[in-house]
Amino acid sequence: MKIEIRDGIKHISLDNDQHEPQTSLRRRRGETPDLIRKAPTRSTLKKFLIVCEGKNTETSYFNQFRRPNVAIETVGLGYNTVSLVHKAIEIYSSKSDGDKPDEVWCVFDKDDFTNKMFSQAISMANEHNFFCAYSNQAFEYWLILHFVDHHGGLLHRNEYNEIINKHIKIFGASYAGKGSKIVTEHLFEILQSKDPATKRSRQDLAIERAKRIYSQKSNLLPANAESVTAVFKLVEEIVSN
Repeated sequence: MKIEIRDGIKHISLDNDQHEPQTSLRRRRGETPDLIRKAPTRSTLKKFLIVCEGKNTETSYFNQFRRPNVAIETVGLGYNTVSLVHKAIEIYSSKSDGDKPDEVWCVFDKDDFTNKMFSQAISMANEHNFFCAYSNQAFEYWLILHFVDHHGGLLHRNEYNEIINKHIKIFGASYAGKGSKIVTEHLFEILQSKDPATKRSRQDLAIERAKRIYSQKSNLLPANAESVTAVFKLVEEIVSN
């Protein structure tokens, strides 16, 4: 504000700065405007309900994905195929409209369950607009693809643990496939790390390999497609948000 006395009359004028928005002032003065990152609102969060066959492996794995725009709820049931999908329907139906997830994923293995049960579980999930991240034979095949460029041939799940531990022992890690079956924080970090040979993240390699095998066996019923894992679909959905 400037005050001048001219001809005995007081004249008051405002500086131009006071007419400019604060951001414009800062830019003119060479200052950087404040950048405020808004926290995700409830409407921008993508909510996943992941209902898992295993009580430890799958839940300990998916719980370690922390994305700013994603909310993940995992439920480890110890159920399998059809009974797991039934439980997923029950959990989803019990939630209020405001608490319902955007996507429901059923994570289960073929193991030794009959082709009929496995196929029925996938069909039932599809009928309720749920998604399936199944593996034939087991979830650990997805972990193997982080280290091995496997081409989808027959590989019995009894061999999975040995293969995983062969590749992670150099990092001082281990996977208790016949014990707790937990994906530890250390193991998860290894799965996210870069492959020294390709300079790409192991997770990206696993997605690429799983997608290729899945596509090659797309003419087969999932129950007959071994070795295959559809876990890559869920991981892609999570990391794309």
